[in-house]
Amino acid sequence: MIKVRNLTKKYGKLTANDGINLTVNAGETAILLGPNGAGKSTLIKSICGLLRFSGEVTIDGYDCRSLEAKRLMGYVPEIPTPFPMLTVAEHLEFIARAYKLSDWQGRADALLQRFELDDKRNKLGKELSKGMQQKISVCCALLPEPKVVIFDEPLVGLDPHGIRELKAVVSELRDAGKALIVSTHIIDSVEDSWDTTLIMNKGRFAREIRRSEQFGDDLEQIYFSIIDEGKASEVEEGAE
Repeated sequence: MIKVRNLTKKYGKLTANDGINLTVNAGETAILLGPNGAGKSTLIKSICGLLRFSGEVTIDGYDCRSLEAKRLMGYVPEIPTPFPMLTVAEHLEFIARAYKLSDWQGRADALLQRFELDDKRNKLGKELSKGMQQKISVCCALLPEPKVVIFDEPLVGLDPHGIRELKAVVSELRDAGKALIVSTHIIDSVEDSWDTTLIMNKGRFAREIRRSEQFGDDLEQIYFSIIDEGKASEVEEGAE
């Protein structure tokens, strides 16, 4: 469903992503773990077709920058950017019109109720708190019932209810056969809803872990051993 081949993204002399390869099939969830600056958001934006890069990214066989691919994707960015002068309800109507959806109102109502936005329908985007902005971003991404959903640090700013519901949504989407990528630096937010965990550092995948593997240590131990090793290497290189 999602295929990334030799993706490289540079900002001048800085290589943010270095030869990334990744496959996420239908009904699978891939977790991107890594510290700030590891290259997770750059990879996410590249997969969504928002950045120029070298390499190849396809969504169900379509180039990620094509209209066909974008119709299959739902994207929740790290920083929500609602339209300041549209109400909550108008955001969902905008998405419905953009995707030419039919019979969408019932799904919209259910999403707003689930994320406790049903009483905020008439609030403008500029009047929403960060948590509410994140919730409307999630609702807009899910309304078209995409086959691929990509979350970039989705739990930031959410209240406990929103966190609980979003975790449940991720599990439900996976069970429904969607292909999911979830980027985070909060290890304990991953829990059990994953098939592949990719630990990213310095623009590369330092380790790929499949749930089917007998990988011994828990994710937190593996994560910090990799990150700490990378920091030690930097110190040694700087001392030479």
